[in-house]
Amino acid sequence: MSKQKEMKPTLTLLPVVLFGFSFMALATVFSTYGIAAELSHGMVPGAYLLALVVMLFTAYSYGQMAKVIPSAGSAYAYTQQALNPYIGFLVGWAILMDYLFIPLVNYLLFSIFFSAAFPSIPGYVWILGMLTLVTIINIKGVKLASQANTLITIFTLAFICIFIGFCIKEISAGTGTGSFFNFDAFYNPEQPFSFIVSGAALLCFSFLGFDTATTFAEETIEPKKTIPRAVYIITLTGGFIFIVVAYFAHSVWPDYSTFANPDSAAHEIIKMVGGKTFASFFLAVYAVTAFGSAMSSQASASRVLYVMGRDGQLPKKFFGTLHAKTNTPVNNILLISAFALLSLVLSLGLVASFINFGAFLAFTCVNISVISYFYVRKKERSVKGTLLYLIIPLIGAVLDIWLLINLDSHSKILGSIWFVCGLIYLLFLTKGLKQRPPQMDLTIEQ
Repeated sequence: MSKQKEMKPTLTLLPVVLFGFSFMALATVFSTYGIAAELSHGMVPGAYLLALVVMLFTAYSYGQMAKVIPSAGSAYAYTQQALNPYIGFLVGWAILMDYLFIPLVNYLLFSIFFSAAFPSIPGYVWILGMLTLVTIINIKGVKLASQANTLITIFTLAFICIFIGFCIKEISAGTGTGSFFNFDAFYNPEQPFSFIVSGAALLCFSFLGFDTATTFAEETIEPKKTIPRAVYIITLTGGFIFIVVAYFAHSVWPDYSTFANPDSAAHEIIKMVGGKTFASFFLAVYAVTAFGSAMSSQASASRVLYVMGRDGQLPKKFFGTLHAKTNTPVNNILLISAFALLSLVLSLGLVASFINFGAFLAFTCVNISVISYFYVRKKERSVKGTLLYLIIPLIGAVLDIWLLINLDSHSKILGSIWFVCGLIYLLFLTKGLKQRPPQMDLTIEQ
């Protein structure tokens, strides 16, 4: 392995977008529907619309930073260069929590669903089988992974289209609201707006994945143009799909209080509109979606570790090298796979509590990075510059902090513990902040 070996740019816009869709897991709209319906008092489409607006602010900031820092380090690289290397390291450490634990959630969900369908097969068999396949694909490189993402996205979109078709048929027959125009799904004047806000706070998590595109910057052709476009497409398209699916689900089953179990509400709706066969199809779709999300999150995390290793903030000989043949960070991929074995012993609730704390912390810092670089350093202070590089990212930062504060107590406690561990390591690395942490000279240009 050569010290000077670099990632090869082979990806175009579509494969990068597909990585984002896989990480985001488009079918997550079904898994969260029942809980979101309870929180929003049935106004799930309205909650998704608000969540989309919130996430667009941060997606905008990621797009702006990707134009000037086309690095696989994503939020870590942006904050390292626009703010300072100390903050950059801590943001990289924080976002790793998101990337490292999302595969665990997918492995656990995969095991839970298929163990229920095939009780004679132990859960660990499903976990180990899926983990092995994901690892092999990611080691082979982004070309094979992007091909897998294409199939996963097509399969998921096909299911969504069929679901909407069944819903249209049921609504036409008078099921549910019996109407294709139901604005109560977005806002019911008889209910406080705070219910929509509560639902949005949960559903913002469905959008986690738009930032994944930025971790493939060094493997993308014309990254300064392609990556920002990918971020916007992933966020807008994902949001549109979530809103449409939620709208039709509400239209065929408007009374959320009649679900037998909110956790499986989507399964009840799917079974009602499409029957048992279609419900079985949903099981297959969810398995494929979990596989795609695990694959994309593992790939993303391995690249953040690679950049931090290349910079010397993690041991370079292990983390900062690429395999001579596959040109992928194999050491990091294998390490993440070993870490994912914790899914054999940890509970879903505990693992889920780790996710989101790091993401919202990183999102906040990326918004602040836009202000620091464009508004402060580059002095973009015209009326247009003030709007684009101060007001919009500031709103994004405030919204992200609000979401961070409103996370459940487990997320904040476990997230804080992870963050403190990173801070202790940073103090060791810099001899008590007396030295600047190692960093790579990434050229920033406007």
